[in-house]
Amino acid sequence: MTLDLSALDLYALDRDGLVELMTELGEPAYRAGQVASWLVRGVDDPMRMTDLPAALRERLAESTEGSTPELVAHHVADGGRTHKFLLRFRDGEAIETVLMRYPRRATVCISTQAGCAMGCPFCATGQAGLRRQLTAGEIVRQVVVAQQALATGRIGDVELGPAGLEGGGPDHVTNVVYMGMGEPLANLDATIASVRWLHDPEGFGLSARSITVSTVGLVPAVSRLADLGLPLTLAVSLHAATDRLRDELVPINRVHPLVELEDAVQTYRARTGRRVTIEWCLIGDVNDDVVQADALARLARRMRAHVNVIPMNPTPGVRWKEPTRERTDAFVARVEQAGATITLRDTRGRDTEAACGQLLAARTLGDGNMLPVARGAAERVDALVSGGSAT
Repeated sequence: MTLDLSALDLYALDRDGLVELMTELGEPAYRAGQVASWLVRGVDDPMRMTDLPAALRERLAESTEGSTPELVAHHVADGGRTHKFLLRFRDGEAIETVLMRYPRRATVCISTQAGCAMGCPFCATGQAGLRRQLTAGEIVRQVVVAQQALATGRIGDVELGPAGLEGGGPDHVTNVVYMGMGEPLANLDATIASVRWLHDPEGFGLSARSITVSTVGLVPAVSRLADLGLPLTLAVSLHAATDRLRDELVPINRVHPLVELEDAVQTYRARTGRRVTIEWCLIGDVNDDVVQADALARLARRMRAHVNVIPMNPTPGVRWKEPTRERTDAFVARVEQAGATITLRDTRGRDTEAACGQLLAARTLGDGNMLPVARGAAERVDALVSGGSAT
C-alpha cells in the first residue's frame, strides 16, 4: 500500500495499515496499537492522543487535517429517538447517517456511496445518480459520529437530548445497518473493510450478528460476502416479487432476475447459517396488491426469509405515495396467512425528513421535481399496474 500522507484518514487503515504508517513515519510498530486504541474510542484528533510523542501527534494532525466530516445538518424526530445527520467530507460531498435509539440498542444506519447508481425510481438517492464511492474510513466515521454523540450527549454544538426511553438507552452503538445512501455491494471492498473494522474484537468489537448489510441483488457480490465467514445479516431490498414489476422498480433485476437472486440467498444462508431478511418498501397502488402479496409469500417461504415491510415515506421528486392503512394491513395479513413471517417496521423519522434519502433530496431535488429517468419508470410502472400485467 502507498500512503498519501498529505490527505490521510486514520479510519481508512486496518491494523496492518497503521503499522505501515508508523514504519513510514519512523516510529515503532507498537505506536499503531496506541493510535487504534484512541480511534475505537471515537477520538480522531491526534492532538488528543496523549500517550503519543508530541512530534508524532503534530505530524499526524497535519496529515489528517480535514478528514473529520463536517456536520451540515442535524434533524431530530420521534421525540429525540431518531437523529439524522447530513455529513460533508473534505471534497464537498455530503451523505446521510441516521442514529435510532431504542431501550436496549442504539442502531446506526450508514451510507456507502455518495448517491447511488442502481436507479430505483421510488428512491430519491437513486434519482440523483452516483457521484462517488465512499472510502472505508468515510463509512466507519459515520459510526464514530454516532458513537461520540451517544457517549457525550452532544452532536457538534447541539445537545443530543433525551430519547424518552427508560434508562435513557445505550450510551454506545450496538447495531449497524448498511441501509443508507448507496448500494453496499457495489462498493464491496470498502464495505468489507469497514465491516472488519467494526467487528474487530480489538476495535469497535461489534458482534457480526449485530451488523446488517443490504443489497438490491448484486448476485456475484453476495457470494463474496458469504466467503467472509462472518454471520452477518443479509437484507435483500426486494420491493417486487415478480420479474416484470421488479425490472422497473429495481432495474438490477434485468441483469440478475429473481431466480438468480433466490439461488444466491439460499447459498448465503447455507454458508453463514443466518436467516436472510427481505426488505419491502410498500408503495400505494404499485406493489401492495394481492398478486404481489401472494408472490412475496411464496418467495419468502422458499428462502426461509423474514419479511420487513415499511410503508413508503413521501419523498421530494418521487410522485408515488405511501399506501393507506387499510391496504397496508391487508397486505401484511395476506402474506402472514400464506405462511411467511412478516413484520410491519417502525417508520422512523417521518416527521422531519429523517427517513433515508429525504434530507439530502429536499436540498437537491426540491419538492415536486422528478428526474427524467424516474418519470419514465413511473409511467411504465403505472401502465403495468393499470393493465394488470405486473405479474
